[in-house]
Parts: sequence; structure tokens; C-alpha cells
Amino acid sequence: MQLIDIGVNLTHPSLAEQLDSIISRAYDSNVMQMVLTGTDLAGSELSLELCRALDANGQQLFSTAGIHPHSASEWNSDCRQQLRNLLSEPEVRAVGECGLDFNRDFSPRPQQEKVLEEHLELAVELNMPVFLHERDADQRLLEIVANYRDHLPAAVVHCFTGEKRALFNYLDLDLHIGITGWICDERRGTHLHSLVSNIPKGRLMLETDSPFLLPRTLRPKPKNGRNQPAFLTEVLREVALHRNESLETLAAHTTATARQFFSLPAIPAAQNIEH
Repeated sequence: MQLIDIGVNLTHPSLAEQLDSIISRAYDSNVMQMVLTGTDLAGSELSLELCRALDANGQQLFSTAGIHPHSASEWNSDCRQQLRNLLSEPEVRAVGECGLDFNRDFSPRPQQEKVLEEHLELAVELNMPVFLHERDADQRLLEIVANYRDHLPAAVVHCFTGEKRALFNYLDLDLHIGITGWICDERRGTHLHSLVSNIPKGRLMLETDSPFLLPRTLRPKPKNGRNQPAFLTEVLREVALHRNESLETLAAHTTATARQFFSLPAIPAAQNIEH
């Protein structure tokens, strides 16, 4: 059984001194490939560097490159070319994390929308999939993405936490959906229990968003409270439960979907992972 974690914030400072062990534990838990999330230009560059430094054979670690809506105010005239340069690197497999966050509004909403459009234009130009962030902004995100959707190869709403209306609208626009440990949270994620079965095979992917969103169902919990890719198995377990699927079935189709979405190489089951 192989798993792919499509959202790992490996550049987060809380993980800096344990990167090798985090990667090793992921492989030991059958998380054979990971996509490191870029949330600003510096972070996207560092994600790319980590892929090269920590992946012995160039088949396990890949990354995205983009500017998170929280950082949209940092966009300037040089950003587009810097981002295009990053997206040309072979390890970088998607545009993003980009999108809209009308929950925290760390950047003005018009600026968030402008920067999202800049990312979508690059994705169309480079024929690359898009890694989307959305909080309390599903209708506006749909309106903007719809203008580009016919020319995009694919797009995923990462860490989906929304309601039924948003989910069905995203699926109607032929978007992929990423599910995290939010579904394991009895305080705010139980609405996802009845929704995940509506996501068709071929559109669903799994992620930890580590070091955030530690699954609250995990036993035992790590003392430091930080999530990591090895805990993707807990997301797998919870999603399988509410889709009425076996772990093996869910792992097989979500891994196949992620591999196709990010154009990741296949890893033979018997291959020895160096770690």
C-alpha cells in the first residue's frame, strides 16, 4: 500500500531540526511520495532545495511554487518572473499555494484576487495544475477560476473544509478535492463525514498539511502536537470509514489520482527507499 501526501509544509521552522527523521518515518508508514507546499517565493525556493537535498533518488519529493493569499500584499512587478523561473524547475509540479482567504484577510481582498489571477494565468501559460487555498471565499474563488478552467489541466482545492454547496460547485467545475485531518476533528470537521462519499474516485486526494492539523483521533498523540506526513495513515483511516471503503481501496485510487495530477513517477512496490 502506497500513499502520497499532497500537502506538506516541510519548510515550517518547527520541523527544521528533524527533517531526516520526518522523511524516514513517512516512508516507514508507506507515504512514498510527498509534495512540499510553497507559500511565498522564499518558501517555494526552500521547498525546491529540500526536494533536492532530502530525496536520494529524485522520485519521492516534489514541490509547488506560489504565493499564499496571506502574502498577496507582497506581490510586485518582479514576482511573476521569479515565480515563472521556479515553475520551470523539474521538481516543481504545481502552481500554488494560491487562492483566497476571506476568513483572516491578512491581505486586502482585491489584492488576493489579483494575485490569484496572476497564478492562474501562469498555470495556463505553462500548462500546469493549480494548488488552491480557500477559506470563506468559495463563491468568489469559483467565479475567478471558472474564467480559466477550460484552459487549465487541473486544479485542486487543498484542505477542503467547506459545506455541501461548495463541494458540489467545485466538483461541477471539475476540480479535485484534498482532504486533511480536519475530518478527524470532532469539534469542527464532522460535517465532512457525510460529504466525502460524494467525491468521485479520480477527484479525491489525501494530505496532512503538516505540521498543522494533527488528526485529533490519533493515538498516541505526539507530545509536541505537530503533524507530520507519517500521520497520513490516520486521515486515510477516517476517510475510508466514512466512504465505506477498505484502506487498500482508498489508498490505491487516491494515490493514482495524486500521481496523475502532479505527474509523479510510479514507484515499484519492491523498490528499496533510501533513508
